[in-house]
Amino acid sequence: MATRAASRKSVPAPPKSAAETRRILKQLGTQHPNADTELHFSNAYELLVATILSAQCTDERVNQVTPALFRRYPDAHALARATTGELEPQIQSTGFFRAKSRSLLGMATEVVETHGGEVPRTMEGLVALPGVGRKTANVVLGHALGVPGLPVDRHVLRVANRIGIAKSDDPEVVEEQLCAAMPAAAWTRTSDTLILHGRRVCKPRPLCDRCVIRADCEFYAHLTRAQSTRPPRSIARPARPAKPRGRA
Repeated sequence: MATRAASRKSVPAPPKSAAETRRILKQLGTQHPNADTELHFSNAYELLVATILSAQCTDERVNQVTPALFRRYPDAHALARATTGELEPQIQSTGFFRAKSRSLLGMATEVVETHGGEVPRTMEGLVALPGVGRKTANVVLGHALGVPGLPVDRHVLRVANRIGIAKSDDPEVVEEQLCAAMPAAAWTRTSDTLILHGRRVCKPRPLCDRCVIRADCEFYAHLTRAQSTRPPRSIARPARPAKPRGRA
């Protein structure tokens, strides 16, 4: 974990202890065995490009776009020579294609000019690239470069807070809380597991009946308490038929 998160002065403690967090993640692993990124890639450059494209887009859609993109631009040198006019039509279906085009070209140019065409292997080097934030950097570090990293996206943020293994709406705080509880070798798998759980089970409208750790989940406990204390609905009595009026 990079020093920017580690240097934070005060991080709130989540409701669950480190031991509980490790046990919960182990149990979640049985529901999502072999959790991994769903983006297709063969090297760090390809994963960096795919992750930039995945912003506000499904991995499935990105995987439909990248094969042709990687054939045309197989490395940072080739991508840096492209223009936005050439790139935008190829990535349009991923959404926000103008901003993504600028990010990709800026990233590739910086990789070529500053790093000799090689994707940097540190958090500091990655987040200095145009269009690359901490989450994207952790994805590349953990999945392509063998450097422990725990990406926190919207799924990780939602699921970790609901379960109680994190307590913050700040992704960097949640990253630090999870990294403190889990061994470094498990950071990337922890993120992948929580992401899959958020996509498949713990959705914005959660499918709690399908969740293997609902007995340990703070959100589920709150939900069941609320349901048990809710007063029963009063049953409306049918209206009595009106009495017939007498003849005039």
